[in-house]
Amino acid sequence: MGVLNVTPDSFSDGGRFGAPTRAVAHGLRLAADGADLVDVGGESTRPGAERITARVELTRVLPVVEALAAHGILVSVDTMRAEVARAAVAAGAGFVNDVSGGLADPDMAPCVAELGAPYVAMHWRAHSRHMQEHTVYDDVVRDVVAELGSRLDALARAGVAPEQIIVDPGLGFAKTRDQSWTLLRSLPRLRALGRPVMVGASRKSMLGGFEGSATPSPAPQDRDHATAAVSALAAHHGAAIVRVHDVAATVAAVRVAAQWAVADRPGRPRRAGLASGADHHQAPVRPHRP
Repeated sequence: MGVLNVTPDSFSDGGRFGAPTRAVAHGLRLAADGADLVDVGGESTRPGAERITARVELTRVLPVVEALAAHGILVSVDTMRAEVARAAVAAGAGFVNDVSGGLADPDMAPCVAELGAPYVAMHWRAHSRHMQEHTVYDDVVRDVVAELGSRLDALARAGVAPEQIIVDPGLGFAKTRDQSWTLLRSLPRLRALGRPVMVGASRKSMLGGFEGSATPSPAPQDRDHATAAVSALAAHHGAAIVRVHDVAATVAAVRVAAQWAVADRPGRPRRAGLASGADHHQAPVRPHRP
């Protein structure tokens, strides 16, 4: 999943793709570099970000979604609002990526159930302005798995089919750096929820410096090598989707991890692509075609 932020204030690329023509050109580049889908977001969810209105969000995302879909690109819309999700799917989006997992908008779950679109439900506790006030866990892996499980139950009660849902542990969202790394090391426990897992570590502060390093923490846009490494490891350990800003480097790294898996298990045919470690019992998530 290639990241396309059409915002002025996202943490690593805010303002770069605010003009629809520039955004569409970048989306096409992400696809050319190997993105299976392009995630268009019009509202920043960086720590401390203020919310925008639905009207502003719609103005930012719809022209880009429509243009990319017209080029045959599989598009996801990154939104917490049912109104935006519905309009984006009508404009050609095939996925809905909701960082709140349906908690920010009570209309989201019934909307997604009606649309039938694949839906990424992220672990979430609060909006960006206050989310880092909610990093207290008894056991971060156990608590995140339990809270995601509760979301799956709530989504099912609203009519969302289980096969529509992808789960995301929400690295950096109401998580400290150490908590995010603990979740990454525990992908098998997240996969035990029975749904594909998406990992979004790209350029986040957890990749900004490592124990024992004498060099200063790199700027977000200088974290793509670390992103490629962590994405390859996540795919090797069963992530079905990795969400990244620099697609080309990550595609190369994930293919290396997939080839490693082939070489490690010569008796088991493997597809050289994402989800090299995904369980065979997890039903594939298919894009919605409006």
